[in-house]
Amino acid sequence: MISHPDAGKSTLTEALALHARVITEAGAVHGKGNRRATVSDWLAMEKARGISITSAALQFDYRDHVVNLVDTPGHSDFSEDTYRVLSAVDSAVMLVDAGKGLEPQTLKLFKVCALRGIPVITVINKWDRPGLSPLELMDAIEKQIKLRPTPLTWPVGEAGDFRGVLDRRTGEFIKYTRTAGGATRAPERRMSADEVEEVDARAWAEAVDEHELLALDDADHDQERFLAGETTPVMFASALQNFGVAQLLDLLLDLAPGPRATAGIDGTVRQVDDAFSAFVFKVQSGMNTSHRDRLAYARVVSGDFERGMVLTHAETGRPFATKYAQSLFGRETTSVDHACPGDIIGFVNAQALRVGDTLYDGDPITYPPVPSFAPEHFMTASAVDVSRFKQFRKGIEQLDQEGVVQVLRSDLRGDQSPVLAAVGPLQFEVVAERMANEFNAPIRMSRLDYQVARRTDAEGALTLGGMRGTEVLQRSDGTYMALVSDKWRASVIAREHPELVFEELPAGGAG
Repeated sequence: MISHPDAGKSTLTEALALHARVITEAGAVHGKGNRRATVSDWLAMEKARGISITSAALQFDYRDHVVNLVDTPGHSDFSEDTYRVLSAVDSAVMLVDAGKGLEPQTLKLFKVCALRGIPVITVINKWDRPGLSPLELMDAIEKQIKLRPTPLTWPVGEAGDFRGVLDRRTGEFIKYTRTAGGATRAPERRMSADEVEEVDARAWAEAVDEHELLALDDADHDQERFLAGETTPVMFASALQNFGVAQLLDLLLDLAPGPRATAGIDGTVRQVDDAFSAFVFKVQSGMNTSHRDRLAYARVVSGDFERGMVLTHAETGRPFATKYAQSLFGRETTSVDHACPGDIIGFVNAQALRVGDTLYDGDPITYPPVPSFAPEHFMTASAVDVSRFKQFRKGIEQLDQEGVVQVLRSDLRGDQSPVLAAVGPLQFEVVAERMANEFNAPIRMSRLDYQVARRTDAEGALTLGGMRGTEVLQRSDGTYMALVSDKWRASVIAREHPELVFEELPAGGAG
């Protein structure tokens, strides 16, 4: 689930769980002042701010399928987490706010999906509120994203007057009935064109006219073109009212692709029915407040998983026991005995696992690492209470392993004052909150006047370290990072020292 902030991802994630009957009442009620937290937003900051800060996985059964759904942060400051998730999924559901249309983060995420070959289903959300016209939204998708929109449902009633949808595959009218606060499944009634009631006749006629225009414009779904990344099926919904959610859930099972063969870094291809393999795309601690826990999220790429398997950790070559494997539903975990390709499983307190690591059985395989973005904001961090330095060091190490921020060190600064590097400033707020409340080690942060980070090597570090307006530190994965005062200074260094390794990192979502 991906989108610009506040498009309704977490609300829709929970509505899907509601319609799959794995929860009985949705937690998101209207109004942030008294809203209950959704099952996928469980961190204290998420509850307080009403936004997703970290991704959350929910696994549930529906129509004899196992659905693995991942809700991602929308805010660009947390885009690294979202991009890690996109390395672990087979398809994406993109939410578009009916009133705001295509926003900057929406456009960036569509591009990432295109680069990764991830098919995208588009949901026009919040149709129960005033917004743009549906044809205007279709035009924007085609022009700005270069994907052909092929609506599968079409709204009956303009934005703000959501009566139901025209199912373009059957020609039926699916009429919705509101429930109190959208907390329970919205009743719906399917009817033929002849059964449409007088009160809906005008809105239905307009929907039929626009549906016919779409058909004449060849805007009908084609599965091959969808899987090839040429088109995006479109649906209209209101996650808050639970309108259109049942259709989306069925659509995911009908159209979304299943797991497929995946190549390792050496070109070796692992078919889904080969021996077991998986890669870690996320590490999270603090999910259980009663004790210190650490969970590594792994996507099963190939083969069947059985509890108790002894796997090989590709990065170290050491054996890895799987006694404590878990299935995930937000912050809730339950023991899992078996998993298949496409499943997301959690390994509890697996201290050796890092984001991007590979686990395998049988023939060796190592999957490509998850790329880190170029940070644009830099702070030094130090313990407020020096007597709690042990907790400070442990907390910083944990947040580094999770990818909450990048942690940079140097002999000059030492462990007492590492540099925190972030794509966006909200990441520093997460660090401060978690260090104080989770690790009981409040920190003091000071801003550094650097704007640019470049990757270099050991030889380049020696030269760059002595230059004005430049500092070289080392990331925990061993990468040398040159921090530079501004882009102009970085361009001068690149021009005057072409012999040096001075490489740009992938751009993140904040810039």
